[in-house]
Amino acid sequence: MNMPSWTDPKLGTMKRAGLWLVAVVGEGNVFTKEDVKSAFPGVSQADRRVRDLRDHGWQIDTNREDASLGQHEQRFVKQGEPVWQPGKGTRPGSSITQTRRREVLARDGHFCRSCGIAPGEIYAGTYESAQIDIARRVVRQPGGAEEMELVAECNRCRVGGRGVVTDLGDMLKRAEGLSGLERKVLSGWMDQDQREFSAVEAFWADYRTLPEESRAKIREALKPPIA
Repeated sequence: MNMPSWTDPKLGTMKRAGLWLVAVVGEGNVFTKEDVKSAFPGVSQADRRVRDLRDHGWQIDTNREDASLGQHEQRFVKQGEPVWQPGKGTRPGSSITQTRRREVLARDGHFCRSCGIAPGEIYAGTYESAQIDIARRVVRQPGGAEEMELVAECNRCRVGGRGVVTDLGDMLKRAEGLSGLERKVLSGWMDQDQREFSAVEAFWADYRTLPEESRAKIREALKPPIA
């Protein structure tokens, strides 16, 4: 399908911004707020419409996610939903108020529901500290309908890990400290190249990653029946 022109004034600013990123900036390349202002002269909050693309699966990094970027630079990493197509880019309720943000962080325990890290903690093997924010998770309900729910997640889990270096020497030292039984169990997993989790362990791992609305439904379903 041919893409419309990013200069088409009949399109909304967010749609035009997405088209501009694809047609002018290009995936993997850097742009600045000044570039956005120059591309959309006289358009108020054009840079905010660029940020709104993240709510539709677009990866646009700042120096929070990519340390090589300057303070005023952003990198267009990956295109998400083609928001300019009919029926796309119209997700309701994309804005999260500060009150709602605080509520979600509080109910999720102020830690990343995907990896368990808390705000300010240092990622293993790096000097990077975790920042916890709100992510949108598509949850397929029992009837098949998909709903967007909010969940606390760290900056790394939101955009995917990068630049992580595994310290093999440290792992070998840790292996030396394992007991005979632990070594035997671990060797078995390695021989099979997998670990078989029990049904309860697998369920617990999946439960921990869910937004609170879904966690509440699971808790309610597991309550013992009233005699």
